[in-house]
Amino acid sequence: MDKINRQILDIIQTDFPLVSRPYAEIGQKLGLSEQEVFDRVMELKRQGVIRRIGANFQSRKLGWFSTLCAAKVPEDQLDSFVQVVNSYPGVTHNYLRKHEFNIWFTFIGPSEEDINKCLEEIKQKTGIEVYSLPATRMFKIRVDFPMDREE
Repeated sequence: MDKINRQILDIIQTDFPLVSRPYAEIGQKLGLSEQEVFDRVMELKRQGVIRRIGANFQSRKLGWFSTLCAAKVPEDQLDSFVQVVNSYPGVTHNYLRKHEFNIWFTFIGPSEEDINKCLEEIKQKTGIEVYSLPATRMFKIRVDFPMDREE
């Protein structure tokens, strides 16, 4: 990865311009054209370096409910279970762990009741119990990965 791509990654993860032409603004900072920045970002996305570009919201401040969920999923049902879980738009992360509870995911929805209803649907569709583990205290950390540093 070259220095320019690292600089682009630093900008888009911490200070993405909220303007009508963000790639032009990034290009202006780096001495590149809008198209060159856009092409580089799309290539990084194609390579899997960038998973998505989007906003992160604090669901509680929006009046929504979020919870961490865990399930014990037999090995032969992993793919089908994950497919059902991922079909719900409120599922934001999904992890496979080496543990008795081997599938963990986060779920955000308008209310605890809405999420519980969805978790019950998942149980009905898969036959697998899902445990909801809502936070009792919130600890938010900011995670940025400084890319433009000396090798």
